[in-house]
Amino acid sequence: MLNPWQECIEACYLCAAACDHCAASCLEEENLDMMRNCIRMDMQCASICRAAAQFMALNSESAKTLCKLCADICQQCGDECGKHEHDHCQACAKACRHCAEQCRKMAA
Repeated sequence: MLNPWQECIEACYLCAAACDHCAASCLEEENLDMMRNCIRMDMQCASICRAAAQFMALNSESAKTLCKLCADICQQCGDECGKHEHDHCQACAKACRHCAEQCRKMAA
């Protein structure tokens, strides 16, 4: 049987991968100072997404609490990445917003 949270788990892993790609791509941008907060948020978001996915896969009693925090951080990261026109930032913002939505459903 699939984990009842499978859709959210997948959204978390996709978001973490998008954040990792965005952070690495941001490091290659010319105006690195402008990208600092984006990189910082990408790193934090990727970490919390992986943790939330793991807690859901473990069917942890703390999964919903972690998903609520994950949703908040994903929203912040999505907002930050959304400020930048780079394709990697826009793709990351989209993944973050989707993950935030999935995590909010799970935390409800």
